[in-house]
Amino acid sequence: MKKYLFPAISLLLVISLNAYPQVSPEADTEADTLDIDRDIPILTFSIDDVEGDAESHDISSLLQGSRDIYVNTAGFNFGSARYRIRGYDSENTTVMINSIPVNDPETGRAFYSVWGGLNDVTRQTEPVNGLGPSRQTFGGVGGATNIVTRASDFGPNTRTTYSNANRTYNHRMMFTHSTGMQDNGWAFTISGSRRSAEEAYAPGTFYDAWGYFLSTERQINSQHSVGLIAFGAPSRTGRPGVAVQEAYDLTGDNYYNPNWGYQDGEKRNSRVNNYHTPWVMLSHYWTPGSGTEISTTAAYSFGRGGSTALNWYDSHKSFDHPDYNLAGDPRPDYYRWLPSWHSSDPQMRELLTDLWKNDDSFRQIDWHWFYDANQRNLFTVRNVDGVEGNDITGLRSKYIVEDRRNDRTQLVFNSTIEHIVDPTHVISGGLNVSLSQTHQYKTIDDLLGGDWFYDIDQFAERDFDDPMMAQPDLNNPNRIVREGDVFGYDFTGNINEYSIFGQSEWILPSWDFYIAGELSQTTFWRTGNMKNARFPDNSYGDGEKHSFTNFGLKGGATWKITGRHYLDGSAAYMTRAPYFRNAYISSRVRDDVIEGLESESIMSGDISYIVRTPFIKSRLTLFYTEFRDQTWARSFYHDELRTFVNYIMTGVDTRHTGAELGIDLALTPVLSAYIVAGTGDYIYNSRPEVTIARDNDSEIMAEGRTVYLQDYKIGGMTHTAGSVGLRYDSPNYWFVGVNTNYFDDIYIDINPDRRTEEALEGLVVSDPQWQQLLDQEKLGNNFTFDAYIGWSWRIQYQYFLQLNLSVSNITNKKDFRIGGFEQLRYDSQQPDQFASKYFYLYGRTYFANIVFRF
Repeated sequence: MKKYLFPAISLLLVISLNAYPQVSPEADTEADTLDIDRDIPILTFSIDDVEGDAESHDISSLLQGSRDIYVNTAGFNFGSARYRIRGYDSENTTVMINSIPVNDPETGRAFYSVWGGLNDVTRQTEPVNGLGPSRQTFGGVGGATNIVTRASDFGPNTRTTYSNANRTYNHRMMFTHSTGMQDNGWAFTISGSRRSAEEAYAPGTFYDAWGYFLSTERQINSQHSVGLIAFGAPSRTGRPGVAVQEAYDLTGDNYYNPNWGYQDGEKRNSRVNNYHTPWVMLSHYWTPGSGTEISTTAAYSFGRGGSTALNWYDSHKSFDHPDYNLAGDPRPDYYRWLPSWHSSDPQMRELLTDLWKNDDSFRQIDWHWFYDANQRNLFTVRNVDGVEGNDITGLRSKYIVEDRRNDRTQLVFNSTIEHIVDPTHVISGGLNVSLSQTHQYKTIDDLLGGDWFYDIDQFAERDFDDPMMAQPDLNNPNRIVREGDVFGYDFTGNINEYSIFGQSEWILPSWDFYIAGELSQTTFWRTGNMKNARFPDNSYGDGEKHSFTNFGLKGGATWKITGRHYLDGSAAYMTRAPYFRNAYISSRVRDDVIEGLESESIMSGDISYIVRTPFIKSRLTLFYTEFRDQTWARSFYHDELRTFVNYIMTGVDTRHTGAELGIDLALTPVLSAYIVAGTGDYIYNSRPEVTIARDNDSEIMAEGRTVYLQDYKIGGMTHTAGSVGLRYDSPNYWFVGVNTNYFDDIYIDINPDRRTEEALEGLVVSDPQWQQLLDQEKLGNNFTFDAYIGWSWRIQYQYFLQLNLSVSNITNKKDFRIGGFEQLRYDSQQPDQFASKYFYLYGRTYFANIVFRF
């Protein structure tokens, strides 16, 4: 009976793709995008191809070490549409390099840019999806991925690559050479890369990145070896922008970028990312006996991070016109420069519309205006550096480019052990210690033609009669700062983390089991390097230390029904300390943490039905996860209050439920197909409380305000995606494939404050503003089409040449909105006055790759 029952179930799984009930659509934060080279899946679910005899009493286990069709497709085809597996952010996945966690301690997130461009040496991974067992770490609900970079794990190989694309970069070159383990007991691998674009897909953006890697290992004897790994990826990139639909329509370009403008005929971007945080790892590998492996590593990371931005003092940027003299924020997409702001003045609307459509110096940054204004601003500062009579006269820059730095140092000690007790039982465990500091400050990047910049807080200067209240640093008052000097704010975040974990796995004839536990302790505090005049007793020196003890428990089982049919389930409960980034009301200027700061808790479970036959490999998974007591913190500039406003929510609960389906079909020996779908209901599941505070003073603008977020969708990502593909593999070493992708249930990020009683004050249900404030915008669904082709040649039995070409969004669809967010500033009487901002999918793009190896 089993012989016919389980193939029938497999067929039902295929049919269930369209039968699964879709989530009802009823009911500010701007995300930076990264160029992710798809060779390395970070959120990875993998199941080995297991084939077994249905009558066997010893059925092979599911191995988590390979990649399944759902995860591959989600990474390759869905990522560009802001699809996230199970709706998780990257802090829910532990990413390791040589067993060292490389998630950012301040935010918990994993940043690909740390090792960007080093594809050749980071393609070997040990991925674990979701709650599955990992022998290097406890992991998060999103799983864990260990990138293997040990020198002896690379086989002898030399590889040269050139790539050409029209995406975030145009050119990529890579070179890698590995010796493998030699007879003298040494192994070496070196790799380097270069990625560049004078102008990438988005106007005004550029790409300038390098990568370097060294791994060496010395095998001392059969039990001991030591290894050294060093790598880094320095990069400078011009950032794309995000805008309101009105700006896209006026420019006729859905990729309009307000961050750039012409300077001496060249495009110059004001928002430039500049990152370089190399790692050095020293490891000892010990095999004390048969079935036991101990790996111990000390690692050190250091370097710089930063992003430039415009800053200004007392801006009155304007344009000359006989009838009008408008002045305001110098950024071109400032809301007062938009025609819609002047709805009561048709003549002004017509004038601004014409400028937007026809004048580059108006719709883009006007660098010449900044230089001209600075070179006409002669100014005298009295008592410079607090010295009586030390007066300086010169060109005071009103407009500057500042570099907002976040430099990091981190020391990590990690040790793991794996022991095979017997063929049916494996135990593993480890400890991890991380001591990190994030140095956050601002420097002058460009004075734009001026001599110096006067380091005072212009908002405090306006709000207080005492001029000393405008001093960012009472220890160094009346500072004149020049290019490279620190100004504005300067503090260090100290984050110490200690954790231990243990795991036990049992591999039995018809069942596999595992249990795992983790205990951790996190302590963080702020060290102020400036004595802010508004907070003289709460800004300088070491602040209060905040400690949190947390734990995690998880377990799972696999029922090996036959050698080709499996039922797999896992469950977990864990707590997690708040991240430093979200803990403070305004870490730039003071040491105040959010009231009632506590650890969040996470509950998760999933169950999968898996089929493995020579002709079909499929997985259907149902999952459920709750995050409770999260903290949500954002800052934005409020130009009426003329200061930064800090908006902090506590008690934020979210719920993630959904299903994943992946089916890989071998139709013939040379023709294969796949069907992949993922859908989820990702919602807010509580009514959090909010605290609103200004940077200018210690006054709390609002506290304990209830935000009615329950049942709103978590925005900024695609909730439902599907893909169908076909591939032909020729016996003559070439292949071609096509696929179509579908995206739906795309919601924009909401402004929490619009869902409060205070926002609705003075309105009734019948007022149009009522629904405008409360409704969450759902963006339209869409299809895309992709194709790829590849060839491989063998030359003289030892040389290999490979050529690949892929084209995405073949139909050049440029009106597909893949996400967006409501601005945090709003007017309850005119909700559309501060319109939402949107992201668009790139049009037709290609990626060509040629590899020569031997």
